[in-house]
Amino acid sequence: MLSTEMKKGKALALLSGGLDSTLAVRLLLEQGIDVEAINFMSPFCLCGRGGCGASEVAKKFQIPLKVVSVGEDYLKVVRKPKHGYGRNMNPCIDCRIFMLKKAKKYARETGAAFIFTGEVLDERPMSQHFKALKTIEEEAGLKDRVLRPLSARVLPETLIEKRGLVDRKKLLAFQGRSRKKQIELARVFSIADYPCPAGGCLLTYKEFADKVRDLFKNKNRVSLKDIALLKLGRHLRYGKNKIVVGRNESENKTLLQMKSPSDYYFEVPNCGSPITILQGTKTKEAIQKAAALTAYYSDEKSPEVLVRFGKNSLDKETKVAKLNKEEVEKLRIS
Repeated sequence: MLSTEMKKGKALALLSGGLDSTLAVRLLLEQGIDVEAINFMSPFCLCGRGGCGASEVAKKFQIPLKVVSVGEDYLKVVRKPKHGYGRNMNPCIDCRIFMLKKAKKYARETGAAFIFTGEVLDERPMSQHFKALKTIEEEAGLKDRVLRPLSARVLPETLIEKRGLVDRKKLLAFQGRSRKKQIELARVFSIADYPCPAGGCLLTYKEFADKVRDLFKNKNRVSLKDIALLKLGRHLRYGKNKIVVGRNESENKTLLQMKSPSDYYFEVPNCGSPITILQGTKTKEAIQKAAALTAYYSDEKSPEVLVRFGKNSLDKETKVAKLNKEEVEKLRIS
């Protein structure tokens, strides 16, 4: 892929399924270029629908789509990004480098002549200013070899354009954070459904980023299961213990399914009660605190509450006094 000859052939799109990448694909299809797409599914995707709509876009445009689920190698990037974080825990520059490296490898396997993205110059403050775009290309081993169709005419000409693989005159000059031009172009192309038009990464949200930061601080080896658990329930910290309290019946069921064999779980009998999971060393103090939190979030009105708990079944019980709101807030991860 992208050899010195750069023979004309198909192009590989980084397709998120959002508005920008959808428009980029359509622009190259308008030039008669054979397009294939790759989508990276992150454990931090906000959409709740696999691939953030990329499969729908690929189906609409009738192009092949390769979906890649990023795993624990991606968590290492999130944990220690070379280029730091955005406002919260979003390592945007390192994330783009990671994806482009994998896309480059896949392009070689499939014989794609070049890679293109939906990035727009200056749209995102951390990763889409000019210096960041150049850094991303260089560290991915793709210097001057990534096409950005939406902003191509306000960026230096790439090798892809110089060698005639695309017609630069038919590319665009979008720049800045406003999406008005993209929305207008979507109307022209009759594109009405574009999921995640403003981005869909949980790491950009403070509440979730706080949970990730706490997890990395307190656990040396983090798994994808640990990340999935962050999307459920209320998360509280008592010393080295993590306590997760379900918010509804659906979450209660999922927490029971996801608990590790060594975790304790808690419930208040005979009333509306959350399921609470206790991780870490099961000291008497930690058990009492998890039980008290279960009581606090239950429907039980009595000041003293019976809570049942155990590892494999609710075979133990304890009576606890209900916590007050201030005590609970001190334990909440933030």
